[in-house]
Amino acid sequence: MKILIVGTGAREHALARSLSQDPAVTELHAAPGNPGIAAVATLHPVDQLDGEAVAALATRLGADLVVVGPEAPLVAGVSDAVRAAGIPVFGPSAAAAQLEGSKAFAKDVMSAAGVPTAEPRVVTEPGQIDAALDAFGAPYVVKDDGLAAGKGVVVTDDRDAAHAHAAECLAKPGGRVVVEDYLDGPEVSLFVLCDGSRVLPLVPAQDFKRVGDGDTGPNTGGMGAYSPLPWAPEELVAEVVAQVAQPTVDEMARRGTPFVGVLYCGLALTSSGTRVVEFNARFGDPETQVVLARLATPLAGVLHAAATGALDTVPPLRWRDEAAVTVVVAAHDYPAAPRTGDPITGLAEAEALPGVHVLHAGTRQDGDAVVSAGGRVLSVVGVGADLADARTAAYAGVDRIALAGSHHRTDIAARV
Repeated sequence: MKILIVGTGAREHALARSLSQDPAVTELHAAPGNPGIAAVATLHPVDQLDGEAVAALATRLGADLVVVGPEAPLVAGVSDAVRAAGIPVFGPSAAAAQLEGSKAFAKDVMSAAGVPTAEPRVVTEPGQIDAALDAFGAPYVVKDDGLAAGKGVVVTDDRDAAHAHAAECLAKPGGRVVVEDYLDGPEVSLFVLCDGSRVLPLVPAQDFKRVGDGDTGPNTGGMGAYSPLPWAPEELVAEVVAQVAQPTVDEMARRGTPFVGVLYCGLALTSSGTRVVEFNARFGDPETQVVLARLATPLAGVLHAAATGALDTVPPLRWRDEAAVTVVVAAHDYPAAPRTGDPITGLAEAEALPGVHVLHAGTRQDGDAVVSAGGRVLSVVGVGADLADARTAAYAGVDRIALAGSHHRTDIAARV
């Protein structure tokens, strides 16, 4: 099977790593990829938001499957262009990707499907902000309706900060804001593969969104993750499939926009039961890094089955007993104004450690050196017999890597 991966981040590197280990994969390509992905795939300098260019590349390569990683190409319709070229693609259409592209659209789908979630107020003009904030009270939850790379949500007891974030979002062209009730309880991420009508869940993970130890500081795209979750209810996955994923996929099909790809269910385990915090239309980053580290079933056939409406042919997934922890190494001053261009050393030394692999996110090749090229620079993954061993491995890997001004959380999976 010849596969083309679209994207540049650690999520795509995790996908490339898993696919490269699948004996069914004869050729692996990435557009545009990154220096880490280059070790296992052929890179192509194609704009990941240009659907026609991606489709032309896939056609020229004779790709049997295209896997679209990030949300922006999905919302831009890259999957539609590839499908129009007659090539199977793992990733929803632009219409179906609105489950992530618009918080208000997602709430509408959840309402129609009877999916449990926080009650929302959709705000379209500044004069509506105060009434929406008053409707729920503190803590205030204010979400940019559109894509914001994981940084569009503010949860705060500070009313002025909540109002300011809402006003900032509304000031954008076509800006909309969703203000909603606060959901208490721990959060869980569950990825569910979808083929338009059927669903196949992976294993749960938990990520750490805030930049600082102890969940302090601003939200980020994610600073680390771990799996499994020994504290999560045994029936959680079956419950989410029955009450969230399948009803959502059924509703999307009913609307004529079948969902093909991965439905990321961001969940809160509240005192009133499981509630959806958000949907994403792609694999989450950094949770993908730990979920795929635990998957024993070869990945290519599973993704191809989802892309071709054949998930019913996939045998039960097999999972490794080991635990996985990933720690994100971020650039100086991330998430405010990350500095780029700093050399990264120690990558080979980290990878040489038992149970450790390093996934590239914001990196680029500069001559013989690899340098930082984004806010979240690397995901260092540790795999071990249990979470303690996995955590030890991940941080041992982080300790081998040098990047001037970089920072990382020291408490990923510590409480577990």
